[in-house]
This record gives sequence, C-alpha cells and structure tokens, in this order.
Amino acid sequence: MSNYENLSVWRKAHALALDVYRVSAELPAVERYGLQSQMRRSAVSIASNVAEGSGRSTDRDYARFVSNAIGSASELEYQLLLARDLDYIGRRKSESIRGLVVEVRRMLMSLRDHLIRSNSRLASRDS
Repeated sequence: MSNYENLSVWRKAHALALDVYRVSAELPAVERYGLQSQMRRSAVSIASNVAEGSGRSTDRDYARFVSNAIGSASELEYQLLLARDLDYIGRRKSESIRGLVVEVRRMLMSLRDHLIRSNSRLASRDS
C-alpha cells in the first residue's frame, strides 16, 4: 500500500492527536482515567487506524481500517462536546479542535470511498 506518513489525512490526524493530548492535560485530575483517557484513545485511534490500514495488502482491508478511524473521529467529536459542556475546555478551544475532527473525518470518508471504488474496479476487472 502506501507510506502513511505521506498521507495528508494521517498528518492532520496526527496533529489532531497532539492537540487532544495538550488540551486533555488541562482536564481535572478526577478525569485522568475517564474522559481524558477516552479522548486520548479516540484521537490516537484515528491516526493509528490509517497507519495500520495503509500496511494492509488490499484496498478492502484498508477501507475497513479507515472506517474504524471514522468511528473514532465521531467518538472524539462527542467527547470534546462533553468536555466543553462540563466546562473542562473553553468553547473556543473545543470548537477549534472539533473543526479539525470534522475536517479529518471528511478526508477519511473521501479516502474510504476512493478505496471502495478502487476495490470495486479491481473486482469487476478480475471477473
């Protein structure tokens, strides 16, 4: 497949994970094993799934990992909303990071659709 570090979606997802680590460090200590941990896992999962999927042997497998990344992005978007509504994160910071989540998810959806189309073309060509 491809070197994931060359993918713009992976680079944005990595930047997102860094942002989430920074902002989640400001959460109350009581959230260390709760919301902070969940947010970090979701953020890391996005970039990790892109990286793992890019190492798979088929576009179909890759698309499955990208779909998992999309799910993690949606999960992270909610967690950021929750942290904002609990007044753990300021509105401006929350919206900024959530905007990046939306952008990354949109890019992931495009990548997934491309991989599915590519897989369909290969399957029809081989029939």
